[in-house]
Amino acid sequence: MTTASEDQTPLIEADGVYVDFVTRGGQVARALDGADLAVGPSEIVALVGESGSGKTTLARTLMGLQRPSHGEVRVEGKPLDYSIRALRQFRGRVQMVLQDAAGSLNPRQTIYESVAEGIRLHRRVASDPEGRTETDLVATALAEAGLRPPDRFFLRFPHELSGGQKQRVLIAGALALRPQLLIADEPVSSLDASIRGEILALLLRLRQDLGLGIVVVTHDLGLAWNIADRIAVMYLGRVVECGSTEEVLESPRHPYTKALLSVVPEMERLEAVVLAGEIPDPTRIPSGCRFHPRCPALADGTAERHGVADKCRTEPLELLPAVGDHRAACHLDAVLQQGSGPSEGAVRR
Repeated sequence: MTTASEDQTPLIEADGVYVDFVTRGGQVARALDGADLAVGPSEIVALVGESGSGKTTLARTLMGLQRPSHGEVRVEGKPLDYSIRALRQFRGRVQMVLQDAAGSLNPRQTIYESVAEGIRLHRRVASDPEGRTETDLVATALAEAGLRPPDRFFLRFPHELSGGQKQRVLIAGALALRPQLLIADEPVSSLDASIRGEILALLLRLRQDLGLGIVVVTHDLGLAWNIADRIAVMYLGRVVECGSTEEVLESPRHPYTKALLSVVPEMERLEAVVLAGEIPDPTRIPSGCRFHPRCPALADGTAERHGVADKCRTEPLELLPAVGDHRAACHLDAVLQQGSGPSEGAVRR
């Protein structure tokens, strides 16, 4: 199983990415606050967190749809070129699959037209090394997405398909461009449980058969358990815990990860943790640890007993690296890890 590592150039990497938006009142909302993420060939990385944590903004930044205020996105080690011509070429290599298949497909277009749209935009017929026709490329993409025989779907419209079939059409539209990386934003959130499994199995098969790198954006740690090689947990614009799926889910180190994991039905051994309040306004990021106003370990006195309560409230944490061992951005975790060796909490501000 391939994963991004220090000695392997990732397919795509966000390095210390900041994204700021100015509100109508003139305040600066920091949607990303130094986010790092790397995805290697044939690797599936799950980007996990509540709504408002910055997952979708990071996904859009990786796609080149949002330009960072600071930091950079690198593609195979080279900074992303934001010129119109370069972005057009780049988006043929990196494709996004949205969660709302019904809203993403044009109800007046046939399935053939929906899949062929990207092929025409990126002139894939002219550049196809095997000299295939547009019809060949559409049929291949539909078949790879599990819609077989593909010609049965050419003249059908979105309203004639099930939810799972519509999601497969979106995936086929992305596959038609032969991308190296697929970014799937909540790809199964609106589907029934049985169909969810089929779509996840499809993504795993595409990774195996086509060597795709895949970023799955989700709020569901249970989904991440079933599909991801690595997990990056986001909170208020930063990655607060990262590591292999087994490490993060079997031995979570950040209180936020533990709270998210406690409500996953499969994790019956964990006592449910109800987080107080909501993710703070990004125009007013809390001092110290950004999670401290909601942290159960601070509220129940655990942080105080370990002598880090003041740090939690006042001392900022450093950024986690995009690759490497299991790490968490947490003052309490740094203390707890001292018993088993030096803390691996972070490398830079």
